[in-house]
This record gives sequence, C-alpha cells and structure tokens, in this order.
Amino acid sequence: MAFPLVMSTLAGCAVGPDYISPTIALPTHWSDGAGKPPRQSPAQLAQWWRRFDDPLLNDLIEEAVQGNLDVAAAKARIREARALQRQSVGALFPQVSGSGSATANRSSAGVATEGVGATTYNQFQAGFDSSWELDLFGANRRAVESATYNVQASDDDLRATLLTLVGDVASYYIEARGYRARALLARRTAASQRATAALTQKKLDAGSTSPVDNAKAIAQAANTEAAIPAYETSYKEAVHRLGVLLGRDPTALVSRMARATAIPAPRLPLPKGIPADLLSMRPDVRKAERQLAQYTAKIGQAEAALYPDVSLNGSLSTTALKLGDLGKNSTIGWSVGPSLSVPIFNGGKLRAAVDVAQAQRDEYHIAWRSAVLTALEDVENAIVSLAQERIRIRSLSESASRYGEAARLSRSLYESGSSSFLDVLDAERSQFSAEDSLLESRANLARDYVALGKALGGGWDGAIDSSRPEVVDAEMGPHLAAGQ
Repeated sequence: MAFPLVMSTLAGCAVGPDYISPTIALPTHWSDGAGKPPRQSPAQLAQWWRRFDDPLLNDLIEEAVQGNLDVAAAKARIREARALQRQSVGALFPQVSGSGSATANRSSAGVATEGVGATTYNQFQAGFDSSWELDLFGANRRAVESATYNVQASDDDLRATLLTLVGDVASYYIEARGYRARALLARRTAASQRATAALTQKKLDAGSTSPVDNAKAIAQAANTEAAIPAYETSYKEAVHRLGVLLGRDPTALVSRMARATAIPAPRLPLPKGIPADLLSMRPDVRKAERQLAQYTAKIGQAEAALYPDVSLNGSLSTTALKLGDLGKNSTIGWSVGPSLSVPIFNGGKLRAAVDVAQAQRDEYHIAWRSAVLTALEDVENAIVSLAQERIRIRSLSESASRYGEAARLSRSLYESGSSSFLDVLDAERSQFSAEDSLLESRANLARDYVALGKALGGGWDGAIDSSRPEVVDAEMGPHLAAGQ
C-alpha cells in the first residue's frame, strides 16, 4: 500500500514557479475624465465603426474579416498551437508499440556432430512494447501547461490581428473618402477660378483691366488644378490598399468606391471606461500576459530536467517456429519493471537551461508591462488628438465660411469695378485653402476616432472559425508519389 501512496503523491508534484498574474499600477481615470465618476462596468466598444452609419464601410469590414490574409495566417497559428498542445498531452500517457516478424533461417553445419548437417527453419515473432514516463517532477505537465497558455496567446493574437485589420480598413476607407472630397473641391474651385479668368479676359478685351490680372487669374486656376493629380493618386492608393486588406487584387473595389460620398463622421463621444479595462479589452495586452504565463511554465520544464526520470517499461512477446503456435503459453515471454535515469554530470548544461528559461520569462514580463504602458499611451494620444481636432474643425469651419463670403463679395465688387483684382485672387486662394484644410481636418477627426476605438481594444466580436485549414490535402494515406 505504501508504494501506490508514494506514487500518487509524487504524481501531483511539480517543480518550478507556479504562475501568478502580474500586477501594475494604473491611473484611476483618463486625462479628460478628472472629476467624473468612474464607470462601474467596462465600456461597450464592440463594432465601434458602426457609429459612422456608413453601410459600405460595414460591408467592407465584414468582408475583410473573412478574406484578409493576415487573419488567415493567425488562424493557422491557432491550429498549430492546438496541435502542439495535443502533442504535449500525449506525453502524459503510456506509449505502446507493436512489432512482428517472419523469417526463414538456415543454420551453418559448423562443427555439428556426425550425421547432422545444416538445418533450415522458419521463425515467427510478435509482441508489444510499452513505456510510461511517470513525470514525477512535472516536466510533461509543465509542457502541457505551457502549450495551453500558447493556445490562449494564439487566440488573442487572432483578436489583435482582427483589431488591427478593422482599424486599417476604416482608416484607409476614410482616407479614400477624404482625398476624393478634396479632389472634387479642387475641381469645383478650379472651375470657379476659370470662370473668373474668363471674366478678366472680357474685361481685358474691353480695356478695363490689365493683361497682368488676366495672367494671374489663369495661373491661379492652373495652380489649383495641379493639386488634383496628387489627390487622385492618394485616393487610388487607398482604394488599392483596401482591396488587398480584403484579400483581393488591388483594383477589386474601384467600382464600389467610385461613387463620391461624404467623409464619414462618427457619433461622439465614444465610451472609454477606465484605464484598468485595457488589461482585459486589449488583445495585445492579453496576448503578452498569456505569453508570460507560457514562459513561466517553461521554467518548470527546464527545472524538472535536473531531477531523476522514472519510467515503467514492459514488453510482451511470442516466438514460435510455426505460425499456428504463436500465442501458446510455451511461446510467450514478458518483462516489466521501472527504469531510472539520473543526471550526474553534464557540465552545467541543465542548470544553464533553467537560467535561460528564467531570463526568457523576465523578457516576457517586461514585454507585458511595455504592452500595458503602450496601450495607455495609445489611448491618451487618441483622446488628445480627437479633442484638439474637434477644436480645429470649429475654427476651420468659421474660416471657410468667412473666406467664402469674402470671395463672393470681392468678386461682386470686382465685376462692378469697385475692387481690385488682387482682392479677388487673395480671397479665392484663401477660400480654397480653408475649405481644403476643413476637409482634411474632418478626415483626421474620423481617423482619430478610429485610433481611439483601436486603442481602447474595441474590435470584431463575432464568431471566427479557425478550425478549417487553408489548404485541404486530398491524399494523406499511402499512394504512389507524383512525378517531379
């Protein structure tokens, strides 16, 4: 009774540190939340992009989740991690293998007795061999623990990839809409400036203005038109990037994006919660924490190698000269018993492996802290950018409105001869610059909103099937190899 008791006690033994979730000091509120009561539950950030109320953007994000190649690679890493976990679990169980042979034999006559020559006979053999590593010090269990944490880290890696993907699709969509709006503004402005140039031409023909005014009017229109190719290039590049993000060719979305629409404007404010929510909301932070747990378990694996390794081995075989005699009691042999392997001298190799594992654990602990601080920085930067861009938009809106009014008045006064053409040029140039800056600011505001949604950890919350392989192998069993 003593031996089973000792074995069961040792079976629950493991060396190395047990994982304890790390802690870090965090602020109680965001920089714009001083004096406000903290939320009692995490903010609901899933599918924050729907606050743009843009059906095409919603469709593109859903298609990207299904077709993006980075997401497909992350799914493959999950399948890999799960397979590695199954491998680790397999080491906890006995390993059994079978063998069999059938041989024809001829013995040499040698120095056989008189009248006895060489003999020929058949021999048949079959048997089983088994081995079970008792894992007294938990090396295999630590390996399973490490592999399990790796699976969890791979799941969070997929979520982090999806978070980045959603943000990229939204950002490039906004960028495309912004450049298309700015190109249309440049065309409208250039057309208006061409009309002003035609007016100066009429005045020149009537002798009421100088050729200098006419040349300046034509030059300003041409200068405005020169901005259009750059805007169109940036627009096409954003559309091409969207196509690739969806896992398609770069021109796949050209027709769907062709219709000009307004720059998406989000419904504000976006709920932010408290800084501590990032520990559970940000998938990159969760991934870093799971990797820390994984490499903590690896220390136990390395430490266990310093201790004795005990296995139970057994074999069962039957050998006979006739096939029909296999399995008879007289042909059966067996053996069973423990084996012990003790590390005596290895030049410090095993102890160095423990030091390596501990150093790796420290690296991932630092990486987790860095991920948390980076997440805090991302949110604070996005909060400031969003707030300041809203202030900038208000100023630019007033500027664009005033310059528009000034341009209309100066043009009217010029037509009546009450103002110089220099006033018209300056007003039109300032109007275009203010309206262009306003469109740019609106796009920046939308991108700042996207950055805040990403920084807070909001992303895709739908189901993701990672079990289906990207490539289905038709022939896995024995078959004739195809020619090269």
